[in-house]
Amino acid sequence: MQDITTEHAITTKSELQLQDIHKHFGDNLALQGVSFVVSDQEIVGLLGPSGCGKSTVLSVVAGLEKPDRGVVKWNGKSLEDIPTHKRGFGLMFQDFALFPHQDTYNNIAFGLRMQGISQEGIKERIEEVLTLVGLPGIGHRDVSTLSGGEAQRVALARALAPRPRLLMLDEPLGALDRNLRERLMVELRGILRQSHQTAIYVTHDQEEAFTVADRIILMNSGQVAQVGKPVDIYRHPKTEFVARFLGLDNLMQGQIVRTGEGFGVQTSIGMFCLKSAGEVKDLDQNESIKVLLRPDSVHLDGSGESKVKGVIKDMSFRGKNNRVLIQIGELLFGFDFPAYIELPEVGLALELSFNPQEAIQILG
Repeated sequence: MQDITTEHAITTKSELQLQDIHKHFGDNLALQGVSFVVSDQEIVGLLGPSGCGKSTVLSVVAGLEKPDRGVVKWNGKSLEDIPTHKRGFGLMFQDFALFPHQDTYNNIAFGLRMQGISQEGIKERIEEVLTLVGLPGIGHRDVSTLSGGEAQRVALARALAPRPRLLMLDEPLGALDRNLRERLMVELRGILRQSHQTAIYVTHDQEEAFTVADRIILMNSGQVAQVGKPVDIYRHPKTEFVARFLGLDNLMQGQIVRTGEGFGVQTSIGMFCLKSAGEVKDLDQNESIKVLLRPDSVHLDGSGESKVKGVIKDMSFRGKNNRVLIQIGELLFGFDFPAYIELPEVGLALELSFNPQEAIQILG
């Protein structure tokens, strides 16, 4: 029997590098200086709005498109002259792309046969990956009889079966309904972690990317807008684009001012002391800046050191939370409060409090 475990598994640590990738399509500059690294066994989420260049990055990495400038490297060696079928990378798409005339077994076996693995080795590996994706014993099933969730798992099993050096997933859950997508995104991360798979996961959905990925590369207009762990990007967006893309819309103009205790931010709803230089140390006094008031850092019990008064303009029930629009001064802010909290009716006033060090974010 051919030992596919030792013969086809990745035995050394690997790294993908993109260095200053540029790509034009006619007059459209799709990628502008994209650079990032994917480390061994890391799941990187490539996140951003439609048209930002995510799928073009995958095409360049896969060798389906050649960059106009820049280089893609694997373990420090350029892939420029390596054709797609010799890169050892796997691709999984939104529509699953299963062969309709083949059963589940033969769909998964396709890539293994291309590798020249024995029939016994193929059977062993198919049983292994079907168990991994939670579908043991369904190799005989016609793919037309599979549910959406089952088809997604089979497509993943087919992508994982050849043990790709890198697996690229392009909106793999986009065709599924919301409830199934929410369940499968958690399971998908578990499968990728259990198989020790290095992966790039492309999506426009923030929740999906944050759930699946170890690290996020957030793109905008063909460029990398911010890179970091999901919690770090959410807690510390660097620009107005990043904040708004993440649904953090409580933005206002402000100015840096020096106080007796350090630095403060003067805004139309008040002046808030930050007490330490922190991220504003390189900004000039009285410089105009964009300020984010975090929607998850306000209190209704008066426990915060800074207090503002507002009027409730609208309220909508969101299941676990109530989304409340509150006018403070001339500005309208949105906040999410747990649904069990009793709130004044629309049109009535309320007082919010917060600690500026937690709630105030300076954007670049």
